[in-house]
Amino acid sequence: MAIDVKKNGTDAAKMDVLLSVPLQVTAELGRCKISVADVLKLGAGSIIELDRMAGGPVDIFVNNKLLARGEVVAVDENFGVRVTEVLQRAQ
Repeated sequence: MAIDVKKNGTDAAKMDVLLSVPLQVTAELGRCKISVADVLKLGAGSIIELDRMAGGPVDIFVNNKLLARGEVVAVDENFGVRVTEVLQRAQ
């Protein structure tokens, strides 16, 4: 149900409450299974092989629910994710 925030102050106040709810957003590049012994061997420069191809889509989760997919982008010296697809239903 959409809220028309222009109708009255009450609906706008309800929307303001929702806008301040914190959400956990996670971008997942891929996954792997690795033993504790192998984790302990990791060091600077170690490479962990993931289950996805380089340049493939990144899954975007909101509160542990798959919401969208995107691609990794570089912005100045930081990395980000550009949303390329919003899924119809959170999975």
